[in-house]
Amino acid sequence: MGGTVGMTNTPGIYYLIAYILSGWLYISVNPRRLTGWKLVGEQAVYILALSSFMLWTDGVNVKFYLPSVLFEMFLVWLSLFLCCRMDWKRTTYFCIRTMMLGEFAASLEWQLFYYFLSRGKLEWTIGWNLLFLAVIHGAVFSLMYLLERRFREGNAVMRITGKELGVAGTMAVVVYVVSNMSYAISVSPFSSQFPAEIFIIRTLADFGGVCILFAYHIQQQMLTTQLEKDFLQHLLQMQYDNYRVSAESVELVNRKYHDLKHQIQVLRHTADDAEKNAYLDYMEEEIKAYEAQNKTGNQVLDIILATKSLQCQKLGISLTCVAEGSELSFMHPMDVSALFGNALDNAIEGVSKIAQPERRLIHVSVARQKNFLRIRIENCFEGDIKFENGMPVTSKTDHRFHGFGTKSICRIAERYGGSMTIDVRENWFELRVLIPL
Repeated sequence: MGGTVGMTNTPGIYYLIAYILSGWLYISVNPRRLTGWKLVGEQAVYILALSSFMLWTDGVNVKFYLPSVLFEMFLVWLSLFLCCRMDWKRTTYFCIRTMMLGEFAASLEWQLFYYFLSRGKLEWTIGWNLLFLAVIHGAVFSLMYLLERRFREGNAVMRITGKELGVAGTMAVVVYVVSNMSYAISVSPFSSQFPAEIFIIRTLADFGGVCILFAYHIQQQMLTTQLEKDFLQHLLQMQYDNYRVSAESVELVNRKYHDLKHQIQVLRHTADDAEKNAYLDYMEEEIKAYEAQNKTGNQVLDIILATKSLQCQKLGISLTCVAEGSELSFMHPMDVSALFGNALDNAIEGVSKIAQPERRLIHVSVARQKNFLRIRIENCFEGDIKFENGMPVTSKTDHRFHGFGTKSICRIAERYGGSMTIDVRENWFELRVLIPL
């Protein structure tokens, strides 16, 4: 949106071309949903719709300016969403960057063109217009493509949360308000009435916005990379722990096989029912060692349960699980690991303090209920649990480095549009996670 064609307003055609080129740039650096002729067809419809609307609203009244810009942003968002494999949050994030880069390219091109026009060094002709468009847009988008393509692989796995999207959106709104202040409010400490100053303010503000968003993008990429690295290391450790569990189980099978043969022979020649029952109870207790191998349908959950089951057996804790692991397929493995790992660590810590062995109980259930995924981790506990802002307060002396596990579970649930609740009744601690499918 640039207003009517005049010396003090950037023609709308400049913004139209800049938005289209900027959209192509970010489609090229993200995993695509459409390819080939489908992509060409979508872009043709998109360009026609955006061109028609922007040319129709060029020079619109100030009170319709913001709704027009928002509709243009919606068209850009829709194009990115249809062309790229992104959820709505990541689409909105890249839409913000697309609009900001387009704003900067258009304002820079018009500022330089106006500079030479105002000094009589150029004439207002189609040839000079096309030349400046080709040179400035070519330089801006070529440079940005060289910078953005390095992050193409990271874009494929990058996750944008509501908080990150809010930060990017806030920065973009502030930059946009500052860059267009002189058009909306002519009398203010940050406005100017001279075209050259208006163009400088707008170009510098837009340039700052592009730089800030690009720096923020790099920061998010680095954070994602570090989290992936930490998770892979954690997953490798869990896999190694699972291997050790399997190795110990095989060794136990070989050793207990001979013991069970002798015990069966003894049972065959024993007439006393009480003695038989004692032998059977002992054999049942021995067999529990092999229940550590869980097959839920989710590999990450299997590894966590296998490791925690062996830990529970060593501590005399009974861990039972009824899980439809395949229902967790939509969740990132890192989130599955963090959610169940933190929940079971907290449960084991609470149950291990119970003196009576028969009350050392933990139960895990994962099931689909209508259109929701229901996760429930229950365990016995002793003593009192205090809550602060809906979260249990740690009983440890140093509060600074505790409580992050429960907060992590809550944030994971919210990331998928769900919620976490905690209920305490009659010495039972129940953690529930409900996520819409």
